[in-house]
Amino acid sequence: MRSRYTAFAVDDVDHLRATWHPGTVPEVLEPDPDTRWLGLTIVDAPLPAPDARRGVVEFEARHRSGAETETLHERSRFVRQSGRWWYLDGVHS
Repeated sequence: MRSRYTAFAVDDVDHLRATWHPGTVPEVLEPDPDTRWLGLTIVDAPLPAPDARRGVVEFEARHRSGAETETLHERSRFVRQSGRWWYLDGVHS
């Protein structure tokens, strides 16, 4: 999760695409040049069992777009396939 946040912060689209599950990755990934990421807080990240195939991470990411400062609150789902974890999708609240 932290590496994906950093990728958003530095516009590293290659890393985002490489960590996004191939079945759910958007065809086009275009970072917003007006968004400045200000910080990440992991709210909850239950440690999955060693043989788990699914995991979740709940986080808050603060960002500024123009004069507005906002917080993105998401519960992200991850899936383990081919020996690695992939970002699947997330629900915003």
